[in-house]
Amino acid sequence: MEKFYAYLDRMKFIRRWQLMRSTRDENIMEHSHQVAVLTHALAAIENEVYGGHVNVERAVLYALYHEVSEVMTGDMPTPVKYFNLQLHGEYAKVEQLAVDKIAATLPDELKPAIYPYLQADKTSEEYAFVKAADKLSAYLKCLEELRSGNSEFVQAEKTIGKALREKRMRAVDYFFEHFIPAFSLTLDELS
Repeated sequence: MEKFYAYLDRMKFIRRWQLMRSTRDENIMEHSHQVAVLTHALAAIENEVYGGHVNVERAVLYALYHEVSEVMTGDMPTPVKYFNLQLHGEYAKVEQLAVDKIAATLPDELKPAIYPYLQADKTSEEYAFVKAADKLSAYLKCLEELRSGNSEFVQAEKTIGKALREKRMRAVDYFFEHFIPAFSLTLDELS
């Protein structure tokens, strides 16, 4: 009996933003989907608008699986995860152990096709787009909460917006210019 996809299905039970009061809960399954879509958007912008050469497929697959370890570890809140370098380093080891344990549930014949995406090359250009998309996803969560009148996300929106600007990625800047304004529209206004 193979358990890999049963593990992935449990992503829907892992809540994000645990230290924040949210008007709507978010889980790592929906977050991973959004990050994959945003990674695709940023990589496509880089390639099509700016003539880049990002491997879009690799970037999107890295994004799709970027939270897999959290099926076992849970979602470690950012302020805790980055509290100090020692804690962050130890937590990275725990995440790797979780990824390896989950990957071990794959049939041997599928491991070469899937395992590399569970282990993103953190020095790659593609991974930089995943990290930007992950941050962009957090920013969109802040906008959603603020639109709902939740002032709990005021500081997070400022901090994450600043971090995105400091990335100095032209695809992120393009996304902000062309797509972010529509996130404040209602369904009627989108129609």
